[in-house]
Amino acid sequence: MRDIQYFEASHITVHPSGSVGDTSNDGWEVLLKNIAPNALHDSSARYDAPKCDEDTRVEVTDEIMDRIQNRDAPQRLLCMTGAAGAGKSALQQTIAERCTKAGILSAAFFCSSTDPTRNVISLIVPTIAYQMGLKHHGFRSSVAAAVKHDPNIFSRSLRSQMDVLIVHPFESLRRTQRLDTNTFPYAILIDGLDECIGKYSTALKPTPADVDDRRQAEDRQAELLAAIKHCILDNNLPFRVFIASRPEWAIRTALEPGGYLRQVAYHIELSDKYDASGDMRRYLQRRFEDIGLQIGDPRWFSEDAIETLIQAASGQFVYVATVYKYITERRGSPAERLKVVLSWTPHDGQVVRPFEALDRLYARILLSAKIAYEAVDTHHGRNFLLLFRAQHMNVDAFYISSVGLHLRYPADVLSALLGLEARAEDILFSDLRSLVTYEKGRSGGFYLRLYHKTLTDFLEEKSRAKELFVPAFCVHVLLAKRCMQHIIECPLDFDSLPDQWEELPLSEQLKFALRVASEYLPFFLDEVNPLDDEVADFTHHDGWPKLHKLLLLYMADPSRWLHSGNNWEEWIKLLRLFTDNLAARKPEVAAIIIGFLEKLERDVEELVHGT
Repeated sequence: MRDIQYFEASHITVHPSGSVGDTSNDGWEVLLKNIAPNALHDSSARYDAPKCDEDTRVEVTDEIMDRIQNRDAPQRLLCMTGAAGAGKSALQQTIAERCTKAGILSAAFFCSSTDPTRNVISLIVPTIAYQMGLKHHGFRSSVAAAVKHDPNIFSRSLRSQMDVLIVHPFESLRRTQRLDTNTFPYAILIDGLDECIGKYSTALKPTPADVDDRRQAEDRQAELLAAIKHCILDNNLPFRVFIASRPEWAIRTALEPGGYLRQVAYHIELSDKYDASGDMRRYLQRRFEDIGLQIGDPRWFSEDAIETLIQAASGQFVYVATVYKYITERRGSPAERLKVVLSWTPHDGQVVRPFEALDRLYARILLSAKIAYEAVDTHHGRNFLLLFRAQHMNVDAFYISSVGLHLRYPADVLSALLGLEARAEDILFSDLRSLVTYEKGRSGGFYLRLYHKTLTDFLEEKSRAKELFVPAFCVHVLLAKRCMQHIIECPLDFDSLPDQWEELPLSEQLKFALRVASEYLPFFLDEVNPLDDEVADFTHHDGWPKLHKLLLLYMADPSRWLHSGNNWEEWIKLLRLFTDNLAARKPEVAAIIIGFLEKLERDVEELVHGT
């Protein structure tokens, strides 16, 4: 009886659908003005959307479908995170089609940062309610009535929208037994949550408004996740929600230990758990064979070519998809374009750019991270790209060309050496989790790992990175400066140092960074010669006497690195060469360094013989 509507009117028009006047359609028509048709899994805007081949990504798709179809599983929320280009959208499209075929797809929303109707959170709940209304006439009528009652529902919080447009209609129908929960489609899919960025701009020089837009977009993503937990999970609705996203701030913090989704969500970490190399091999093999049939030459490619591409892809589907799209340019020769990919080396002015789509992906992510990092007031004056490039060069170790030396440090030690606060690397990488992660080294420290090997190619080539390019020389300059600053700024009483290095009253990271500064300063100076003003300032602040005391303390242990004859000889040799070059420009400074070296050699000789 609660759904009977009473109208006082002299004329009532009865429509074939059973509606009274225009009233039952009014709410639905308003709803239709607040949805994103392009976001549906089968929309024309997503024609030929990427999806998995029949015999690829079998393990992960089966795991997802098993979780969705198990109505008794304790976790009704599935979250899949993965690197940029790992194939999340293709997997989500495949799941959407399989759920449709099984008759269990309730709704799907595919976000896209480049489509203004699909990059705003505010359209997600209405679009889901619209799709549910198509599945059940009673649900549609309840939603239409709710919208007619409150046409401004779309400007309310996401939790209110979800309550009014999804929870209340469903509960009302279930309570009155006009809806069979056993047959009502129950799978809700949301793809690319991280792409709901609204008007956020990734301009190289952002305005304060751009920074605010970024934070608002992240807040809205978090608001949606919280609304799903409160409205669907906490109300024990029988839906299975599957969300795919890059591991950006909103979903990453929700799933981390202590996060509000940690205990209620089943988390699939795509980039870490599943090796897609075999799937990519089948993907390329099948498509290259199809090209062979089209051009009448089944031997136009080699198995070695496929293996080379698989190795370059480093497990990320976006690479092979980019290669395939380039090769299949309809007015080009597949064989010639494959040769270009395999032998391509970039240079300025080059017209051929087979990885342009990949470069745009990297540039967009790095720019977004740069803007977010440098907008924080405590990061004022920091150069995000320079700091990240330093961490990136540390992946394969810093190379000191003059002596063929490779230096690699745990991420936290490098942060300390760069003069950053504790755990600064976590903040630096916060918006790059779709490109990089940490892995534990044999020494127990954590080191940066790249999901994409081709990110290095991008960062090291100016013609590809463009405004984002940071030369290795700039990083070596930064390291040389920081070594000197560490020595003259370290909070130690140099007149009363302890007897052993381990007893220095510093944190382990700072102690390690100070050791690196003392041990490798000449090597970094050799890479960036000259740094006249900085070395003069170091000298003016008693840097050499401080370094003298630190080295003697450090070398008190005969097992130290500098006790190796070659290492110590190279240390002295490089600093002498640097001083000789400096003498013509800064003779007073050079004279002080020469005096430092002579005294240091005498004291070290005495120390070594004394041990």
